[in-house]
Amino acid sequence: MMKYLFFGLIVLFFIACGQPPQRNCEDFKTGEFKFTATINGEEKTTTFHRTLELEVDEFEGKKDSSSIRWINDCEYILKNLNPKNKAEEQPIHIKILTTTASSYTFEYNVVGNSRKFKGTAHKLD
Repeated sequence: MMKYLFFGLIVLFFIACGQPPQRNCEDFKTGEFKFTATINGEEKTTTFHRTLELEVDEFEGKKDSSSIRWINDCEYILKNLNPKNKAEEQPIHIKILTTTASSYTFEYNVVGNSRKFKGTAHKLD
């Protein structure tokens, strides 16, 4: 019995010590991306082009621009350059959690708000 318990603990240890998630954030600092979200039960796609200092989003035929302030290689703050209401004045904190060769998973929230959301963006170029 003790032998099986010991063997189980060894296996559990190796599973728990697996590779950490890949985070090659540098590959996603600039480029053209697409992000799809479900809004009111309907899938909506946003495309955006990002440089180191500016992000231009296109959603349902409308373009919007935001400044970017990088906190570190994997986190940045977006601030809408032309807010149309109070909600759009709020900066958004984005943190890249994991990356693949062509996409990244991120977490985002309004600065000062603890409610966080997740999404995946796919690189187009």
